[in-house]
Amino acid sequence: MLLFIEQVLNGLQLGFMLFLLSAGLTLVFGVMNLINLAHGSFYMVGAYVAATVMQASGSFALAMLVALFTAGLCGFLVEVIVLRHLYKRDHLDQVLATFGLILFFNEGTRMIWGRQPLFMQVPELLSGSIEIFPGIPYPVYRLVIIVAGLLVAAGLYLLINHTRLGMRIRAGASNRSMIAALGVNIRWLYSLVFALGALLAGFAGVMAAPVFAVESGMGESILILTFVVIVIGGIGSVKGALLGALLVGLVDTLGRAFLPDLLQWMFVSSSANSIAASLSSMGIYLLMAVILAFKPRGLFPA
Repeated sequence: MLLFIEQVLNGLQLGFMLFLLSAGLTLVFGVMNLINLAHGSFYMVGAYVAATVMQASGSFALAMLVALFTAGLCGFLVEVIVLRHLYKRDHLDQVLATFGLILFFNEGTRMIWGRQPLFMQVPELLSGSIEIFPGIPYPVYRLVIIVAGLLVAAGLYLLINHTRLGMRIRAGASNRSMIAALGVNIRWLYSLVFALGALLAGFAGVMAAPVFAVESGMGESILILTFVVIVIGGIGSVKGALLGALLVGLVDTLGRAFLPDLLQWMFVSSSANSIAASLSSMGIYLLMAVILAFKPRGLFPA
């Protein structure tokens, strides 16, 4: 029972990490109708900048601020220089252009930081464990990731549903021609939305840096999970991204933790472990297939 609770918390931590990535990506697609394969690159930029500033200054807060600013600025510049010219183009053109951006960012990080991974220490204030239940110590930093995900979800809800900017974002997603005719500068609205999505991806990179190795190409592997989250939750829905991220995080974590023990009842230990690893990797895609069979547009289509 104690192990189960710990793994559920690990699943929630992974889920909220995926939500930080998928929220920005689904917001960009819902408002701008843009497929952005380079979203994981902003996650990578946030992680690299945070690790570098942390090593130089020892301040996690400063590393966070600089990384968020850099990721948001990169997103703004990419939208203005490259993506602004692709809105009226076919989705295939958007895919090819953003795939090229992936190569550009990966080579750029190798030129600046080299090919060796960087490692970022957990801030001293957030290191150690806390006993959340009797006999269940849990790392403080992983709890902070969960709390950060909850705060971002609440902030996005308030922004989109209870602010003038959120009203314009919803109107832009609903009818961009009409909101442009009403005098809203749709180009700058798109730039702002894209920069916000990049900032959220950079924030995810900052939170992930002390947990995972910071290396070139780290955005591609997690981007696949992010797209699964968006498809499950419903393209363009932030609420769907939250629920989809939590489902994916729990299914992936619990599958990897408990499938080997369950399969050992039917197979020898070595076979059980290899089969469990394969089934765990397939679990989230099976989950997606089951949900799409009943909800073809996802749980909460925008």
